Amino acid sequence: MPTSAEPPSPPANAAAEPYGRVVLRAALWLAFLAPFFYSTYGFANWLASTRNQVGSIVFSWEHHVPFMAWTIVPYWSINLFYGLSLLLNDSRRGVDRLAGRYLTAQVVAVSCFILFPLTATFVRPATTGLPGFLFAVLGGFDKPFNQAPSLHIALLVIIWDHWRQRLSGPLLVLWHFWCFLIGASVLTTWQHHFIDIPTGALLGFFALWLFAAKGELPFAGFRLTIDGKPRRLSLYYALGAALALAGAAIGAFFSAIALVLLWPSLALAIVAFGYAGAGPKVFQKTADGRVSLASRVLLWPYRLGARANAWAWTRKLPPVVAVTDGVFLGRFPDAAEADGFGMVIDLAAELERPHDATGRWTSFPMLDLVSPAESTLDEAVAAIEPARRQGTVLVCCALGFQRSASVVARWLVATGRSHTPAQARKQLAASGRPVHLQVGLDEPA
Repeated sequence: MPTSAEPPSPPANAAAEPYGRVVLRAALWLAFLAPFFYSTYGFANWLASTRNQVGSIVFSWEHHVPFMAWTIVPYWSINLFYGLSLLLNDSRRGVDRLAGRYLTAQVVAVSCFILFPLTATFVRPATTGLPGFLFAVLGGFDKPFNQAPSLHIALLVIIWDHWRQRLSGPLLVLWHFWCFLIGASVLTTWQHHFIDIPTGALLGFFALWLFAAKGELPFAGFRLTIDGKPRRLSLYYALGAALALAGAAIGAFFSAIALVLLWPSLALAIVAFGYAGAGPKVFQKTADGRVSLASRVLLWPYRLGARANAWAWTRKLPPVVAVTDGVFLGRFPDAAEADGFGMVIDLAAELERPHDATGRWTSFPMLDLVSPAESTLDEAVAAIEPARRQGTVLVCCALGFQRSASVVARWLVATGRSHTPAQARKQLAASGRPVHLQVGLDEPA
């Protein structure tokens, strides 16, 4: 199984962790997170209030958003779900990872509030009854300066994802609806401007990615690579991230639309982190070719570019070519192409299996343009022969030029279908598809 795949589930008869320990861990985290929230949030508010001028980003259409006093109820309800979510776990590791998401959202948001404070410009009308009481309590510690990214929205994304994985049926539908009310309430209570919502959502998904509920964490075991090529690629992606970030910062002075560049900036920074030493697990791709929701959202701009690049390089080539004995080599398939094979062996860490592909699929994620881990390479080679006995096999990567060609070449030599690496290279070249075997893969392991 590839290293980025989720670990196997524990046996059904494995002893469950005592819930009392889970509750204790949740209580300890709450004892830290609650004062940390109020102290840092309050400090950022106070610091912004000492400035002579604090700017704002407001679209003209926002002046038509109605004030709906009753929506302060769903707005406040997130505080209840914040604590309950820590208790709704079956292990201390689950509590720790959720708390890690909370802490990430808090630290990043408050840092932005301190460095780039914004203010809400609307003045709420007087309210009475329960809404009036809740607004009064909110006003006791909240000021108009903590805006983008909305910490409320970031926490909503985290809490929504936590509960959606534990509810089903009508309760899940009700949960989605209530979360929609919570999200909309930041506007209808006149607490936030629109720009706070997408930036807050981006922060929430980043926290989900950084402390994934399952599998290995992106930063676990990080070692700065000493290999020249990955380091150069990491530098290029980091430079791209910096340029996009600069474009967002400079462009925001002319139009708030420029802040959309924060999205590709974060995506490129994550890819740079992968090449710097984190490896293919930054894409959070599992053995069946799926990726986490956070990875799907955060890395969408990068994946869009990767697919465009694959199309540009392969548009004039056949999508797949036959190698021998039911094994085919090709670019990353769409659903129809994938379902035409008995098994797809996918090596592209950056691309996700098509959602409507129903055939057998196994993934061994590898970064593009660099030599993969020998263990991952050996597992991919070993998977071909048993898969071939059950039907045709497509070995693919983004273009079908390097990663997949290298694996197929090793398989040819390992099974005696080619006597030498040079012969395997010629056999693949004879298929009519460009072959660029990666450095270090000319000799089979």
